[in-house]
Amino acid sequence: MKTKAIVTALLLASPSFALAELTIADLQPDTQVTITGVVDRIADEDTFILRDPSGEIEVYLGPNLVPVSVGADVTVAGLVDDGPVPEIYARTVTTSDGEVFTFSYNYD
Repeated sequence: MKTKAIVTALLLASPSFALAELTIADLQPDTQVTITGVVDRIADEDTFILRDPSGEIEVYLGPNLVPVSVGADVTVAGLVDDGPVPEIYARTVTTSDGEVFTFSYNYD
């Protein structure tokens, strides 16, 4: 019981730190990510360019059509490709109003 009280006291006394939001510039190959940005442009029927203040990256949805418009605020969850040009293979795209698009294509 004494240990629990000490841990609780330490947690209450410690400053809280907010986790930094992941940016496009932070992305590393072969990692699962969730990133938020703006649809900058539609590159192809199954690819769009996601932009945030740190840069831009292609988001691949293939073989699915892009379900969002240029200017939309979205959150993308997926895998960062390890190819010469970084891109995200999206599993989900969520719009700012909560609409979720899920892509079942196997990227692995």
